[in-house]
This record gives sequence, structure tokens and C-alpha cells, in this order.
Amino acid sequence: MTPRWVEAILSSRITEIAARVLFTFPFWGSGLAKLLDFSGGMAEMSHFGLEPAWLFNSLTIFVQLTGSALIIFNRGTWFGAAMLGVFTFLTIPIVHAFWRLEGERAITAFHTAGEHMGMIGALVLVSILAARSKEASSRNRQEAALETAGILRR
Repeated sequence: MTPRWVEAILSSRITEIAARVLFTFPFWGSGLAKLLDFSGGMAEMSHFGLEPAWLFNSLTIFVQLTGSALIIFNRGTWFGAAMLGVFTFLTIPIVHAFWRLEGERAITAFHTAGEHMGMIGALVLVSILAARSKEASSRNRQEAALETAGILRR
């Protein structure tokens, strides 16, 4: 049984929004950093062989900020999560290819790739929860309309 105070925190709209902001921080934080230091973002793209660097940096900023916003504002959450999930998956062979590295660098890249897989799972989960929440809201609105019309009595 979940304690009442925990239930109150977990059912709070403020908690939900804060969790969405915190959850997407790695993406919007990176997107803002690349936007504010565009030349640094281009240098990062060039370092990983992504040319033209201006295009890859621009696309990265767009995906990271747009995907984050969709999740934070719970509008098209599945689409924002898909954008960020594909992006995150692609960073593994491009940036964190542990199988091509040796020693400590390989171990670090392996752990980072594992964390990325966990983030992808969490992106799927946030999409599932958003879909369930919308289904429940729709069902509640339908029941309220039927109740108002006198068709459904509780």
C-alpha cells in the first residue's frame, strides 16, 4: 500500500511537469548548449565526422529541443519520445562505438551506450504513460457526459 503523502506527491500535476523537465534535461540542456555555442556544437559534429557540421548541429538542436518540448508539454509525447529515442540510438554507433575502442575508453563507451539504452526504455515508458493518461481522461469525459445526460447512473 502506497502511503497517502506519496500518493499525493505522485498524483500532483506539479510533480508530473517537474519530472518531465528533469527527465528531458540531458536533451534540452545539450540542445541549448549547442544553440548558445553554435561553433562549439559544430566542432563536436566535425570531431565525429558529421559533415556538413552546421547541418548536423542544426538538426541535433532541432531534435533535442523539439522532442523535449513535446514531452514536457505532453503534446505528441510519443512523437517527441520517438525523435529523442532514434537520436539516442544513433549516437551509440556514431559516438559511443565501444566495440571499436580499447581499454578505459571502451569501458566508458560501453557504460554510456548502456545508459543510452536505459534512456530509450524510459522514452518508451513516458509514451505509454502519456497514452494511458489520455485514454483515462477520455473515458472520464465520456462517463461524465453520459451521467449528465442521465444515461449512466453510479
